[in-house]
Amino acid sequence: MFKITPNPPEADSNSPYATGINAKKLDEAATRALDYYLRPKPTKQDEPHPGQIFTVVKDLDDECLLANLTETLASADAMVSDLAFELEGSRRHVLLGIQQLIELSTLLANRVLDNVEVRQA
Repeated sequence: MFKITPNPPEADSNSPYATGINAKKLDEAATRALDYYLRPKPTKQDEPHPGQIFTVVKDLDDECLLANLTETLASADAMVSDLAFELEGSRRHVLLGIQQLIELSTLLANRVLDNVEVRQA
């Protein structure tokens, strides 16, 4: 059976099916839309700091940072304490002063850690 099919409608200048500039604009819009949804977004890289070796991950919560700070201070306290008891005179007094500053910092960090609200994952 032969079925008569009508010709496609004539495209006016505002139709998305028009040829020329509108077709080019439509193609560009489609490309932008596909790029937006399908291409991975570039990650924003921090500018490198000359001479910087260590960095801290940005997404860490305060509790994790404070816990690591107190552990680091405890390690420094132990090292200075060991060294201070092997020295005599003014060098020993300097190290004991440093140990006292470390201990004070540990107390402050522990107080902040106690005030941090624990988050349930």
